[in-house]
Amino acid sequence: MIQGTGSDVGKSLLVAGLARAFTRRGLTVRPFKPQNMSNNAAVTADGGEIGRAQALQARAARVAPSVHMNPVLLKPQSEVGAQVVVQGRMIGTAKAREYQAWKPRLMEAVLDSFERLRAQADIVLVEGAGSAAEVNLRRGDIANMGFARATGTPVVLVGDIDRGGVIASLVGTQAVLEPDDAAMIRGFIVNRFRGDPTLFADGMSGIAARTGWTPFGLVPFFPEAGRLPPEDALALDAPDRRRGGVPLIAVLRFPHIANFDDLDPLRQEPGVAVVFVAPGEPIPAEADLIVLPGSKTTIDDCAFLQAQGWEIDIRAHLRRGRRVLGLCGGYQMLGRSIADPEGIEGAPRRLPGLGLLDVETVMTGEKRLVAVTGTTLADGLPFSGYEMHVGDTTGPDAARPLLRFADGRADGAVSTDGLVAGTYVHGLFADDRQRAAWLARLGADAGSESYEAGIEAVLDRFADHLETHLDCDGLLALR
Repeated sequence: MIQGTGSDVGKSLLVAGLARAFTRRGLTVRPFKPQNMSNNAAVTADGGEIGRAQALQARAARVAPSVHMNPVLLKPQSEVGAQVVVQGRMIGTAKAREYQAWKPRLMEAVLDSFERLRAQADIVLVEGAGSAAEVNLRRGDIANMGFARATGTPVVLVGDIDRGGVIASLVGTQAVLEPDDAAMIRGFIVNRFRGDPTLFADGMSGIAARTGWTPFGLVPFFPEAGRLPPEDALALDAPDRRRGGVPLIAVLRFPHIANFDDLDPLRQEPGVAVVFVAPGEPIPAEADLIVLPGSKTTIDDCAFLQAQGWEIDIRAHLRRGRRVLGLCGGYQMLGRSIADPEGIEGAPRRLPGLGLLDVETVMTGEKRLVAVTGTTLADGLPFSGYEMHVGDTTGPDAARPLLRFADGRADGAVSTDGLVAGTYVHGLFADDRQRAAWLARLGADAGSESYEAGIEAVLDRFADHLETHLDCDGLLALR
């Protein structure tokens, strides 16, 4: 089990890299994260949803993602509450304090899923959540030491030296843990080192001397990690790289932005610049395309958009003859209204939308989770992606759908002037054919590399990186 001294220390990517490394050695590997908190989710072959990071880890292990790889997924809807998804299906919403009372029964699902994976694999690589040192949450824990103790899973603790204070964070974690929990930790990894590794040799030996843990390696910073799909919105805190002389895509960063990895393939294209517009910032007037991304709480984020004054910027953008695209929740915001009569996102309510598409959305209790293929109506180009949404959207502009699925269903809507479009499909830009077509509409050229092939190549290179800098034989000996 890979646990961390804090969030975003690289646990998810280390599990992915190790999954690819061990799979290449001929082992049957399964990734597992007992509890995840993320609004970046993926659809599984068995008709549920899991955290995006576990889907990437499954890909690294060359297996299809399963709901059992992430049996508890928390999807934040507010600062204190979240939807609770268990083995792929939403079972309700809970505030942080209420959720603590749910943990005993959730542990049953966690252990059930873990045993299913363990029966299929030579090795299960488990990812912890947040920090192992969150002793205030230890009672009823299902994500870190509670899980490790319940299953007898040995733990390797990861610290991020790029943040500073890595010696204190590793040694301090041991200091605050109860002795029986600390005894589960068998070794440590220091991640994201920059510079001459010999300069930290004393640091590694000092941590080992103070903790009694085995040092499994010092992992140098791996720049290509940024090309892999991120797990949560922390990845958006990195500054955008604006490039002059190329078309600009502006993405609105809602408070409850979801599935923003839809834009990752575009962010990696050299012929276009992508910026996430933060709250309090105007939408750049030079933007060629504005994207309204997915949202976990569409009505709240639509109200936020309007309060920010972004609606004024969008209308000015359209008067300049430029394009707007809404993805899932962003598509719903483009319509005349969004109604939630059943209180799916909170109290029952109805909010006027932006009115840029002549459609209306009604939230429904049934969530659609399915992989889809089809063609775009305008040019007949094939696409592949997935649906993950609640709500039905209907109206005159839906008679001009953006996409048609292989089963004959239509999806999305396009305005009469063709400048505004929306769709429920996620992953559209990961399809090389679709990405090239959208870039061409903006006057940009697509790069020559396939996005999916690029992900595979980075996973292989990261596995090589870990094989070089970690004691992978020692890690396997912990089983």
